[in-house]
Amino acid sequence: MNNNEAKFILSAYRPNGTDAGDATFGGALAQARLDPALSAWFEQEQKFDRVMTARLGAVAPPAGLREAILAGARVSNIPAPSRAWWRQTTWMAAAAGLVFLLTTGSLLFWPVRADAHALARFALHDTRDDEARHHGRGADNIALQAALQNPSCRLHEGVPVDFARLASTGCRTLHFAGREVLEVCFQRNGAWFHCYIVRKDDFAPVGAVPEFAAENGLCCATWTSADHIFVVVGSAGMSALQHLL
Repeated sequence: MNNNEAKFILSAYRPNGTDAGDATFGGALAQARLDPALSAWFEQEQKFDRVMTARLGAVAPPAGLREAILAGARVSNIPAPSRAWWRQTTWMAAAAGLVFLLTTGSLLFWPVRADAHALARFALHDTRDDEARHHGRGADNIALQAALQNPSCRLHEGVPVDFARLASTGCRTLHFAGREVLEVCFQRNGAWFHCYIVRKDDFAPVGAVPEFAAENGLCCATWTSADHIFVVVGSAGMSALQHLL
C-alpha cells in the first residue's frame, strides 16, 4: 500500500474514533503511524472533519419545516382553486427545504483554511523522506528554478509565480490538507533547497517576516507574499537559509 492508497482509505475514517476497530482501516492506520508525512496529512483531515461535523451539528432546521412539508403533502391531494405558484403551500415548503439545504451546504463547502505552520512541518517531512530528489521538469518550472538559483535573487523580496501554469506544465504537485502544493528544487553555493509554494487563500497565513524552524538536521523558512505562502527547506544550516532571504 502506498500513501495515495492509504489516503483514499483514511479519507473515509470518521473523526469520532468509531472506525478504530474496523479492519478496513487497519493497514492505512498502521502506515500513518510509521510515515510522518502521511500522519500529518491524516491529522489535518481529521481536524477538518471534526470542524465540519461540529458545524453541521449546530445547524437547526427552520422552525415548522416538518409540519410545513407534511401540510403541503396533504394539501396537494385536495382540489383547490388555482393560486399563484409562490403562494401555494407545497412550493413554500419546498422553498423552506431549499433554504435549509443551502444553509447546510454552505457550511459543508465553506473553505476551512489549513495552518501554514502545519504546512511547514509537512515540507520538512517531505524533504527528509527524499532529500536527494531535484525536481525541475517543465519550461515554467525550469524558469522559476533558474530565478531561484540566481545569487542576486532575495526570495523574501518577491518571486514571480504563476501557480496555475506551474501546476499544469510539469512542476511537482503534492496535496496537503486537500490543497495543492508545488515544489521546486534549486541550488545555491553548492547546496540544494526545496521551495514549497501554496496559494495564500488556501491556508491561514504566517506573517510577511520569515519564520524559521529546524528539525532532524533540516531548517525551513516560512513567509507570506502578496498571493502565496512559501516554505523553503534545506540541510545547509540556518545561516545558509537566511542568506537566501
